[in-house]
Amino acid sequence: MRAFIFPGQGSQAVGMGAALAEASAAARAVFQEVDEALGQHLFRTMTQGPAEDLLLTENAQPAIMANAIATLRVLEQEGGVRLADKADFVAGHSLGEYTALCAAEALDLSTTARLLKLRGRAMQAAVPVGEGAMAALLGTDLDKAKAIAGAALDAISAEGGGELVCAVANDNDPSQVVISGHRSAIERAVSLAKELGAKRAVLLPLSAPFHCTLMQPAADAMDAALAAADLRAPLVPLYCNVDAVAVADPGAIRALLVAQVTGMVRWRESVLAMVEAGVTEFVEFGGKVLAPMVKRIAPEVEAVSVVTMADVEALAARL
Repeated sequence: MRAFIFPGQGSQAVGMGAALAEASAAARAVFQEVDEALGQHLFRTMTQGPAEDLLLTENAQPAIMANAIATLRVLEQEGGVRLADKADFVAGHSLGEYTALCAAEALDLSTTARLLKLRGRAMQAAVPVGEGAMAALLGTDLDKAKAIAGAALDAISAEGGGELVCAVANDNDPSQVVISGHRSAIERAVSLAKELGAKRAVLLPLSAPFHCTLMQPAADAMDAALAAADLRAPLVPLYCNVDAVAVADPGAIRALLVAQVTGMVRWRESVLAMVEAGVTEFVEFGGKVLAPMVKRIAPEVEAVSVVTMADVEALAARL
């Protein structure tokens, strides 16, 4: 069995999509449709920068989606490989869940782009710039990360600090967990991390604390937007971030996408659940982030990243 998987924020880089668009009319059509849906020259920002504009959450999210969908469309339209015939499941990391739904035809491309633009804006607006932060705890599993977050909050409380948030945001793989919350609490967790068993702790260059309770205003905005969106049953089931189970019912998917804004991304558990369901091959589209995570979670499976035209051609030949 095979899963098609789609990366989240952090996989963007100036120049993304340029070579694919030059080589493929199918890719160019994707980038043009996204530009038209958003009423902006997003593809120009993707290919030419400036980097600070691409890093903006409201641009990075639809850009990463567009790049991944363009890669998949080249495989489908020029490689003659249909997702419905070659994938048993789809999954995505955070915003990648929207990409997965677009890939599986539960959402059309223009709707997906507009939802992600709104999601990026709402997540950025939920917490004033500078008040939130995220950090990666490396050489750390989920239990150890929870202990580090709890120790940071205990230390702040003992000093008479107010009620702050410091929680696990992404359980990525057995050696990498991301925490999110108020900046002072995250910085305290980073300072405590090594003595509590982490190999390393790194503040992430993100401007908002994703996947924690501080994102509730963004969850409310997505609830309203998704209620109005035309969301259909996907061609193949989606393994969702929030509870790491396969879903295909549009109503359930809507609710899970809302919950995902404030909830933990259970990527490690999702991969293990897919392996348990019989998946032996994972194919990542548009990035080289998730496939290495998959190999750290389940070394026995095959995991490949498809980014370039050569990657697409090699995958088409194999499938």
